[in-house]
Parts: sequence; structure tokens; C-alpha cells
Amino acid sequence: NCGLSLSEVEPRLFSFNSPWGACPTCGGLGFLTKVDPDLLFFGDTSLQDLIAGGQLDNTPHFERCFAALSKKYGFSVKTPFKKLKKEVQDIILHATDEPIVVEYVTGHYHHSERIVYEGIVGTLERRLSETTSDGVRWRIGRFTNSQPCPDCGGKRLKKEALSVRVGGKNIDELCAMPVKLLYKFFNGLELAKSKAIIAERVLKEIRARLEFLMNVGLEYLTLSRSAQTLSGGEAQRIRLATQIGSGLSGVLYILDEPSIGLHQCDNQKLIGTLKNLRDLGNTLIVVEHDEDTMRAADHIVDIGEGAGIHGGNVVAQGTVDDIIKSGSVTGKFLSGERQIRVPAQRRLSDSYITVRGARENNLQNVTVKFPLGVLTAVTGVSGSGKSSLVNQTLFPAAANMFNSVKQRVGACDGIDGLDKIDKVINIDQSPIGRTPRSNPATYTGAMSVIRDLFAELPAAKERGYTAGRFSFNVRGGRCENCEGDGIIRIEMNFLPDVYVPCDVCHGKRFNRETLQVKYRDKSIADVLDMTIEESYEFFKNIPSLKRKLGTLMDVGLGYVKLGQPATTLSGGEAQRVKLATELSKVSTNSTLYVLDEPTTGLHSADVERLIDILSRLVDHGNTVIVIEHNLDVIKCADYIIDLGPNGGDAGGKIVATGTPERVAEVAESKTGEYLKHLL
Repeated sequence: NCGLSLSEVEPRLFSFNSPWGACPTCGGLGFLTKVDPDLLFFGDTSLQDLIAGGQLDNTPHFERCFAALSKKYGFSVKTPFKKLKKEVQDIILHATDEPIVVEYVTGHYHHSERIVYEGIVGTLERRLSETTSDGVRWRIGRFTNSQPCPDCGGKRLKKEALSVRVGGKNIDELCAMPVKLLYKFFNGLELAKSKAIIAERVLKEIRARLEFLMNVGLEYLTLSRSAQTLSGGEAQRIRLATQIGSGLSGVLYILDEPSIGLHQCDNQKLIGTLKNLRDLGNTLIVVEHDEDTMRAADHIVDIGEGAGIHGGNVVAQGTVDDIIKSGSVTGKFLSGERQIRVPAQRRLSDSYITVRGARENNLQNVTVKFPLGVLTAVTGVSGSGKSSLVNQTLFPAAANMFNSVKQRVGACDGIDGLDKIDKVINIDQSPIGRTPRSNPATYTGAMSVIRDLFAELPAAKERGYTAGRFSFNVRGGRCENCEGDGIIRIEMNFLPDVYVPCDVCHGKRFNRETLQVKYRDKSIADVLDMTIEESYEFFKNIPSLKRKLGTLMDVGLGYVKLGQPATTLSGGEAQRVKLATELSKVSTNSTLYVLDEPTTGLHSADVERLIDILSRLVDHGNTVIVIEHNLDVIKCADYIIDLGPNGGDAGGKIVATGTPERVAEVAESKTGEYLKHLL
């Protein structure tokens, strides 16, 4: 009757990875990448600023077009874009129906040409779709954001697939339900007798898989959630749920910190899951710092005593009692002989940054006050909205005030009080550099001081060497065989690349002449090969170096080598290098620091040190906001913002705020329940 025909309904019709099911407009992605004018023009940015900053791809073309448009429509390219008339803004952004006359000057020749102007948005989007250059993609990508597909509304499937319903719901509606509600739906699904027989085995498999996800504490996730939005802990637990579902036995499973991103109330579920895997006849090796996991283990191997050159030995192994008897650092924390103390008093504040009506992701129109000049912990179960509030709403808004690159701010009614800070810094666990050329010395700025020191030596002055001679990034002093890398990459075509030490400089990175210049019998390569502990002692008479290296010692990185490549540092080590760099700067005392789970990968002894560092930042008058599950950090905070009560749709509300003591008294707070035992 409707004149539409539909081929036989097959599984591929419901897959957005198949051309049979994917929405033809967005290709099954659910979104389109569009240039956002707000990212191009913010504040008082004018067309001239855009050209002068070289921010547009193919700058000469735009310069000529803007000159022609300003002449035709009577405006100045120096006027802030947002002060131009609405119709002029539309023409600049999107195009004009009439051709424009652009003028070219080539040497002594001056000529003009009539062209059809595409608009900034049209030109940049066309260039983005046509280019194969990563550089062009990056330059244009800064001004784009993802917008829901106008045809499928972000559902990714064509309308024929979305017209098929089971129990009154289509596949997109089911995938958008939290796992807990979806399990309930399939448990209560009633089908006619013949259909029930056909669907019996399929429903059994669906229910089993949903149960596995619930057992590892992921009942708040939706099946349609994009993998890139999952935390490391969530992704690891999904893989864990898959393995439980396989029902294999005789397998050796190795897990690296599965408790990352887990609230204490979810931890017991995870431990139960690991025990189930063990009881199926498997062996589990878990690298972990979590006390509950250690106490649940059948056998513990404690490695230490310290880190780096001070570690690498098995100091104790056996049951929890055996580790405690050994007297190792881990044993002392397990026995309670050594513990992180609760502060004698909490810092108070009478000024705040207020986020009004936050609605990003699952936040339910919440208004939150972040006190200034104190250590604030943002807590709550996984998926309760902590990252949505801090990383996607507060931080981008603050960063847009102080940084030139504009970021998208999560949905909210407004943010007050940002004028009370003078900068914002996000200290995350991303690498301090993507190549072996970046290292703690270069990142903290110690390398510049060391190079200047070597350039001042008599031997260097005799030879006319400047500070550049002692850099492995520029020609002159570096080994040209490996171009200052110290290693040579050998491409293996279909196998991973192999790195071998340079056979000319033997990994020292510098040429023979540069290495002949020595300070206290040490060449520049010898200095970079020292641990931070050794270099601190070596340079203790040079105040600027002593301060930079001292802060690296304070954050517990004395074992790391000064020239250790950034690619070999763990996330926790990279984060502590960033913290040390901030501590070594002359503080402005009004900085906002944001940290997302800084205790990841840290032993209790390192957590103790981390709390001291954060306290030092706050004592200087700065504000520190930490998203955290670690109870030791939470109990040492001055103020807690507890979100929840659960994850996903059942979260996004403020459960409790105030000092740890006040939060511990709130019956609905899951964080408070565990804090009560520690305070």
C-alpha cells in the first residue's frame, strides 16, 4: 500500500557496520563532522586575526576573498566578527549567490578574476573530505565538532531497520537502555508460543551476556556507548566479562590493575568475578595496589624494596600474613603499622566557582559549588557523572578563558567565579612526549640550564661551542648517524619495527667532539644517564637545577634517569613529572589544578607522597580538584562533592557535599559508607 519494498529481514540489516543497515547519510557513524563557527571566532577575533594567525588552511585564497567581500559589502576585516551584521556573517561563513571579484598581484602584474565564493565553512569541509595530509586534517580539525546526523538522529541505522520492533522497541531503543534495565526487559519479554520457541536460545544467550556485564559492575552502561568514551577500567572489565562468558578452563589470565576507575562498592563484585574465573580451573595473575584485592588473593608476590634501581627484587611472597611478617613497605601498610593520617584540620573557603544547571551526559540539571583555595575530591560510583562535570564542563570553560584554543563546554546554564583564578592546568596521565627525544630533563626545563652550564665551560668557549652544541635535537653537536636519537629504527615491513643502539655513538646521542667537553669529569651524555637522585647531588651547588631536580625527588621519581625517553615512562610517572614541573615554577597562587584519578598505578607509599604534593599546591593558595576513588585521598580532602547515587541514568545527582566527616554521615552516600570506617 505504501509503495515501499523491503528485502528479507536478515541480521546484517541491524548492523551499522554493514552497508545493508547503515544510515546512508552518515555511513553508520551517527554523526557528521562539521566546522563550528564558534570555534573559528571567539571573543573579539576578526577576519584579519584569523589570517594573521595562519589558522586557516590555504591562507592566501581566504585573504583575497575577504578583501573582495569587504569591498562589496562594506565592512572592515579588522572589525570583530561577532560585531558584523548577521547577513554579512552568513555570507562570510556559508557563501554568496553572486560571484565576487578577487585581485591577484604577481610581481609587477595586477589582475582580477571572478570566482564563486564557497564560504569558510564550505571550503574547510571540502578540504577536510578531500585531503590525505595529516597536517591539513589537524589544522582544520581544530575548528570542527561532531553533530548528530540529520537523517538518523545519531541512531546510525536506516529507517527500515528502525521500523522492526520486538516487545514494542526497536534495536536502537534497546541499545540505549542501561544493561540493568535491558536485562529486566528481556526477562519480562513475552512472545507468542511459536515465536517463543524460535527465540528461546537467542534470549538465553542475550541474558547470559548481560549477566556477565552486571557481575563486573557495569550495569549502568548502555550497549550503544562508544568504546572511546570508556575508561581503561571499564574496557578491561568488558573484556573480563567476555572471558567469563567463554567458560574456558586451564587458561592463564594476566590483569594489570583491574580496579582502576572502580568505586569501593564495585570492587567486591570485581573480586567475586576473579574468584569465579579461578574456580573454573584458571590461573590469574593480577598486578595490583588495591588492598582489598591483595587480601582476597591466594598468593602475593611483593617486589621492591623501592622503585627503579632500588627495586627489582622479590622482597616477600606468600599469604597476606607472610607479607606482613616480612616487614616490607607493602606489609607495613597491610598491618596498619604505617598508614596515611587524616589531617588534623580541614581548610575552609568562603569563595567558590559555581557551575549552574549542568546537564552534560547523565548530569541532571545540577548546580555545584567548587570552593577555592582548598583540596576538593569529586567522588561517586563509576558512571555517576564525575568526568562530565569536571572534565567536560568546568575545565573546558576555564581553559577557554586562558588558552587560545577553544574547547566545547558541556551543557549548563553558566559558570560563575572563574575570574577569581588566573590560569587552569589539567595534570593528566598522558605521555609527556610522543618520541624518545622527550624526557624528564627536557620537559621540566632542566636541560636548558644544563646546556647553558656546559656552554660556559672553558673547553666549550675555546672551541666556540654555544648551548645549541649540547642539544641532541639540532645539527652540530649530535651524532648524525642516528640524528641524536641514540637508537636506529629498522623497518621490518610486515613485522613491528626493531630499534637497535646506534653503532657510531653507542647510544650516547652526541658526537665525539661534544663528549670531550666535561663538567666535573662528566660529559653531557653521562649527565643524561644519571638518575635524578645522582644528578640532584651532582648539581646541588646550582640553585635553579637544584630546585627543578628537588621537586622531581619530592614526587618520588629519584630512580628515573634524567634522559629517560618519555615513551618508557608509565602514566603515573608522566603525571608526576608534570606535577614536579608545576611545583618548580614560581607560583601565582591562584591556579586551578584538575587531576583525574592521579592514584592510578601508585603504591600506598606513593599515594602518601602524592597527597603531600597536592597539599603543598593548596598551601600556596592554589585550588586542586581531584576526581578520585582512592579512600586515602578522599579522607585527606578538605571538601567532597559526591555524585550518584548510582551510575548512568540512576546517577548525575549531588548526593552529598562538605567535609569528609559530613559526607560520612549521609546515609545515601556510598562513598560516605566506606569513609565512616576510616575517620
